[in-house]
Amino acid sequence: MLDPDFVRAQFPAFSEPSLEGQAFFENAGGSYTCRQVIDRLTRFYKERKVQPYGPYEASRLGGAEMDEARERMAALLGVEADEVSFGPSTTQNTYVLAQAFRQFLQPGEAIIVTNQDHEANSGPWRRLADEGIDVREWTVDPETGHLDTDALEALLDENVRLVCFPHCSNVVGEINPVLEITALCHAAGAFVCVDGVSYAPHGFVNVGDLGPDIYLFSSYKTYGPHQGIMVMRRGLGQLLPNQGHYFNADVLYKRFTPAGPDHAQIAACAGMADYMEALAAHHGVSARGVHDLMRAHEVTLLQPLLDAVKDRNSVRLLGPADASVRAPTVALALNRPGEEVAAELAQHEVMCGGGDFYAVRPLEALGVDMDKGVLRLSFVHYTTEAEVSKAIEALDAVL
Repeated sequence: MLDPDFVRAQFPAFSEPSLEGQAFFENAGGSYTCRQVIDRLTRFYKERKVQPYGPYEASRLGGAEMDEARERMAALLGVEADEVSFGPSTTQNTYVLAQAFRQFLQPGEAIIVTNQDHEANSGPWRRLADEGIDVREWTVDPETGHLDTDALEALLDENVRLVCFPHCSNVVGEINPVLEITALCHAAGAFVCVDGVSYAPHGFVNVGDLGPDIYLFSSYKTYGPHQGIMVMRRGLGQLLPNQGHYFNADVLYKRFTPAGPDHAQIAACAGMADYMEALAAHHGVSARGVHDLMRAHEVTLLQPLLDAVKDRNSVRLLGPADASVRAPTVALALNRPGEEVAAELAQHEVMCGGGDFYAVRPLEALGVDMDKGVLRLSFVHYTTEAEVSKAIEALDAVL
């Protein structure tokens, strides 16, 4: 079982006096940062904040740390080091990818998107319709928010070149079967782009085993600095037109990052791997076994929260009520604005948010009143049973 005391000792936020007593339930917007990342970031800014890869020692060490981050994250994700790219954000990474596909695709060829996505993995692809690309929508069930693979099969044909979908939605929460969907798309001759932003905080996945051609997530939601991380598998990456400087075209991880992100933050991402290895060593599991520990802990804590809200009058729980098939990102449609309720919960020392969370399409598809939006409570593995109980009690008081 996960050791909460050890976990929380890795996060300076839990010893910060200004945050004492506050239960943090807005993790889907960005997690706390682990000390391993903070230590690396601080060291880089203090000792190595120079142009990297130069002949002098500070520059050489800075470049080595950046390389280490790429190699360590690649190992964690089950891919080759040059298949990992760092960018300013997942939204920006996706926009650059869309420009590459704009040049790659021919008019009449098709892309499939969903209306379950955060806008980052939907809007850039939809804009390709202006270039003559056939953009097809894989729609959710308007009652449950579920994506049915039978509906996807009906959209797939020989013209489909790319299928984009989320590992899980940031409002519906249901975990989509990436392995199954990817196999289905590949069998139809289509590439696959998975938005893993809302899943990655709950356990890094082996992208190599799951099989998508592109996997995107945000390091600031996975205990790291504010960057976007993208896995681009070599087969697709070498086919797509280069979006970087022409003289970097032969380096895979530079092909889709036209503007170099913050060097210190790249280096600090190695701290995310440090943290996962510390968890593995403490619990006596493999680095990838940490994923199962994190998920088991979250599922145990999530079910009481779902049970507390699923049958409440004037509250609509979006997504499944079974904790084992969803992430602990819980969106509630209420009879008043979610932001208003979040402000009241803050008076009970529960930090959460309200609004649309850039998930306008799924919320509209589910019939949510957009003037009210939703209340969202989201947590990760460093959350405790006591904090979940506190959130439930606060909801009782406010609702």
